[in-house]
Amino acid sequence: MRIVAADTGGAVLDENYNPIGLIATAAVLVEKPYRTAKISIVRYSNPFDYDLSGRQALKDEAFLALKLAKKVKPDVVHLDSTLGGIEIRKLDDPTIDALRISDRGKAIWHSLSKDLQPLTKKFWEETGIEVIAIGKESVAVRIAELYAGLYSVKWGIEHSLEKGFIRIGLPRYMKVEVKGDRLFGQSLDPREGGLYGELPIEKKDFEWQVYPNPIARTFMVFEIRA
Repeated sequence: MRIVAADTGGAVLDENYNPIGLIATAAVLVEKPYRTAKISIVRYSNPFDYDLSGRQALKDEAFLALKLAKKVKPDVVHLDSTLGGIEIRKLDDPTIDALRISDRGKAIWHSLSKDLQPLTKKFWEETGIEVIAIGKESVAVRIAELYAGLYSVKWGIEHSLEKGFIRIGLPRYMKVEVKGDRLFGQSLDPREGGLYGELPIEKKDFEWQVYPNPIARTFMVFEIRA
């Protein structure tokens, strides 16, 4: 099975280690043995002006996943929304009202479905490829999350070279290391079978440090100073 998945992750943190806004949405193509991405693409947001309600992230993920899926023709597309694997093209208002999710979640999907439902329905009619809301149950979504963390660090390196310093919150159970001209990220959850990702970077002069977020257990901080 060939899967395209998307997720948003990596946050700029303030001096108290609270998230200001999210940085990167990554879409990935994942194939057997399902440990890393064969292809990845990214869309950067402005983390200093970001809607943390979840609407922006889900919309960005859907559009980026479809952009990659149109190129690579996977068997299925996975999005990071835990709705039991329901097809997005079926999410009309009565179906959303019947979902076993919070009222806030329903309100978000009522808003999003106006754009995403017709978009994914047209994509399915043209390709036969389903776009499903499966969330972190999907290994491919988790790999997309790792890549979102990697792309966030890559963005952070460039930002620190211009501004001098940045503190980035990585996705849950993830660490990132700089190894020469590459970023290497991996899952810290031993139950995930060694999921990882890599990205190339330009060799530039900066200092970096990885340590636990003192106010958010299971999250690591990647700090960059140029």
